[in-house]
Amino acid sequence: MQLARVIGDVVVTRKDENLTGIKLLVVQPLTPDRQPAGRPLVAVDAVGAGVGEEVFFVRGKEASFPFYPVEPPVDAGIVGIVDHWDLERT
Repeated sequence: MQLARVIGDVVVTRKDENLTGIKLLVVQPLTPDRQPAGRPLVAVDAVGAGVGEEVFFVRGKEASFPFYPVEPPVDAGIVGIVDHWDLERT
């Protein structure tokens, strides 16, 4: 799993029928220090996240698991909303 911040949403007029009813969000992966890490990407939302929230997401086939038995063609999926995190400094 990776940490990210939701920075936008995606509106499409046509998509695969297995994506019907599934929200698409733009996420910016983050380092543990909350700094951007890499390029933003589109992820399906399985938990009701919104713009500005910090989330954790998975990549690969696991991204479709929350929608079983439907298997949407996705490779990134939001699976949790982060309430709080902090780092222990040594």
